[in-house]
This record gives sequence, C-alpha cells and structure tokens, in this order.
Amino acid sequence: MQYRPLESRYDAMPYRRTGRSGLKLPAVSLGLWYNFGGVDTLENCRKMIHRAFDLGITHFDLANNYGPPAGSAEETFGRILAQDLAPYRDELVISSKAGYYMWPGPYGEWGSRKYLISSLDQSLKRMGLDYVDIFYSHRFDPDTPLEETMGALDHIVRSGRALYVGISTYDSAQTRRAAAILHELGTPCLIHQPRYNMFDRWIEDGLLSTLAEEGMGCISFSPLCQGILTNKYLSDMPDDSRAAKLEGGFHWGDSVTESRVAKVRKLNEIAQARGQNVAQLAIAWVLRHPTMTSALIGASKVWQIEEAVAALDNLTFSAGELEQIEDILGGE
Repeated sequence: MQYRPLESRYDAMPYRRTGRSGLKLPAVSLGLWYNFGGVDTLENCRKMIHRAFDLGITHFDLANNYGPPAGSAEETFGRILAQDLAPYRDELVISSKAGYYMWPGPYGEWGSRKYLISSLDQSLKRMGLDYVDIFYSHRFDPDTPLEETMGALDHIVRSGRALYVGISTYDSAQTRRAAAILHELGTPCLIHQPRYNMFDRWIEDGLLSTLAEEGMGCISFSPLCQGILTNKYLSDMPDDSRAAKLEGGFHWGDSVTESRVAKVRKLNEIAQARGQNVAQLAIAWVLRHPTMTSALIGASKVWQIEEAVAALDNLTFSAGELEQIEDILGGE
C-alpha cells in the first residue's frame, strides 16, 4: 500500500529558525546514526521514518559512515525515499557529513577538498539525490588548512550539491575561524552540530555564545547520552540496548555508572512532577537554550520517536526546576 503522510503532520510540531537564516527545522529531528543500517530490518526503518514524518519531523540527518556497515544508512534512506517519500522531497531537510574514516588510504577521512567532495558524491549516489539540504564538515582537521576545508564547503554549495553547509564538533575558536572564512567566501555557515546533553555540557563553555554572535543555528546530537538519560537503565541493562548491541560499547565512551544512574533516578522525580519521563525531560532541557534549533534523536522503535516528540508538550522550566537539576548534576 502506497504511503500517504498524515495531513495533520504540521499541526503540532514547532519549527525553529536556524540562526539568522531563512531555514526552519523541527524542534526534534531524526538521526540515522544507528538502527538504519544494513544489519537492521528495512521494514522497521520504514515504519520509523514514516511515523517521524507523520509527526512533523521533516529533518533526517545522516553521514557517509552511518550504518553499520558504513554507508548502509544512506542506502536504506535512499530506498525509503524513492519508494515512499519522493513526492515530498521539497518538504524534507536531508543532511549528510564527511570527516571520519570511510575508505582506506590517505583520502578517506578528515577534511581535504578531495575527501569532502568525493564523499558527498558517493552519498548522493547512495541516497539517489541530486543535492542534500545541509552538508557538514564532520570534524575539525588539524592537518589541513581550514581555508581548504571551508573552500570545499563553499564549492559544494556553488556546484549545487548542497543548499547549506555546517560544521560538527568544532570548538568555539575553530567555529569562529570557520564562520569568518565562509563569510568571506559568500557562503554562510548555517549550523553547528555538537554533542550536548545533561552529562556532556562542553558547549556551554563559550560555543553557544559564539553561535549566537555568528548567527548560526545549533542542533545537538545525543541529547539522551546514548540512552543513559532514559528509564531503561534504572533497572538492569536490556539485551537490546545500544550498549549491549555494539561491540566495544558506546561510541563516545559513555558508561552506565552507579553515580549516573543515581542521578537519573533523581531526575526522574523531577520529570514525573512535570508529567514527563527522563528522556522527555532531557530533550526539553536541551531545547531550553534560545540558540538551540533542534534536538537530534536516535531511535530503534517507533514509540521512542513518539515519546521524544511528546517532550515538546512541556518545554518550560521554572527557576526552581533548573536549580534542582543543577544540584543533581553536580560535577557533570
């Protein structure tokens, strides 16, 4: 049966302007980092993407190496796009990135012009697209002149491969330099994608103010600390959790410690008083910043997407709630 999105898909989702640009993103976006690769069930991927769009999630975030295996998330998304979402392409914001290891040899990672342009050409082929809406430099390259990396992003826009460009995991000083170079070239840096959650708050130490000053948007990935900021670790670790599923544990070195679980229990009390669960509290907390355009969630099941979107029903924090949260987080 042909997929038809709900006519009500734009009724409830708030859309936030990305910095000083004309682009708006949904307050919750869907990332295809894990659970959309070749090792996953296509039908479950399809159900999650359909439900996300029905709920007003128009932004789908990918990268060249998402899977596993690397590249397979873009292939999965491309199949679903061609079969179900092609008529709605102009309603979608699709992003990809390059910077981490993708293929052997000296040109398969980091920030050279050769790697970025080659990688995006491969991504477009995997997804069956003429262009992506946003293309990111996925990480700062200390060995390539920033002028070369940003020059490649400028060329990518001017060649029609992307409408906008952004950066990910750059620190405040690197972000200022990147924005200045792109401004001089005439291609503004649209957005920054950093990791940010209650247990990883590095962007509060200068980056958020830099983004506000530069007129850039911000979309945080891992707002749930890869599942730690949910109810599922309040008892035993579930067998189908990402920590149990992936060899080597969490990609970003997160660990489910007794100290963190104790904090999550206390956060859960605040969440329940707000009519939320821990995950919803964590998403709302990330979105409290005026500079924050969107929270980028991951999901393995449809209900997780529904739960995340329900967080938007209560985004207001009292001064007392924020003070309680700070007391709980302590030295995190």
